[in-house]
Amino acid sequence: MTSESVASKIYAVSHLTGEFVLRSGRTATEYFDKYRFEADPALLDEVAAQMARLVPAGTEVLAGLELGGIPVVTALGRHVGLPCAFVRKTAKPYGTRKLAEGADVSGRRVLVVEDVVTSGGQVVISTRHLRELGAHVDHALCVIDRREGGMEVLAGEGITLLSLLAREDLEAAATASG
Repeated sequence: MTSESVASKIYAVSHLTGEFVLRSGRTATEYFDKYRFEADPALLDEVAAQMARLVPAGTEVLAGLELGGIPVVTALGRHVGLPCAFVRKTAKPYGTRKLAEGADVSGRRVLVVEDVVTSGGQVVISTRHLRELGAHVDHALCVIDRREGGMEVLAGEGITLLSLLAREDLEAAATASG
């Protein structure tokens, strides 16, 4: 399976038309529902298989960000055989009270895994938290980089962004299907 065919499948499953209210309050007639490709086990497995080749050498733990990064990191971990941590936006005030559940990140080389990166803001916040826990983080890996400044923001924090697909790959898939 090639990245182009994965892009085509993601576009086919996730691109919706209709009337959608966006977070900004604006109404759009097209919408990209990233959870639809994450909820498709066969497609998610193909995505993870493609992402496996992008995991930097020396990575010891994969850290998936709440919510969309969790299914991606779980599938990716299966392909590369690395333990996973599940990173919350905030630690729960009960139970273990941990910000990062699962694999221990302290003193380990951690790869942050996200589904889609737009501005990079959540990756920056979560990476700061992971570093406070003693993790060594210098890379993040996403399925889709929307190319809206996230890569530059992350670089400013000492994080190299790796991505399976970029916005232009999905646009090419849209053109090919339409």
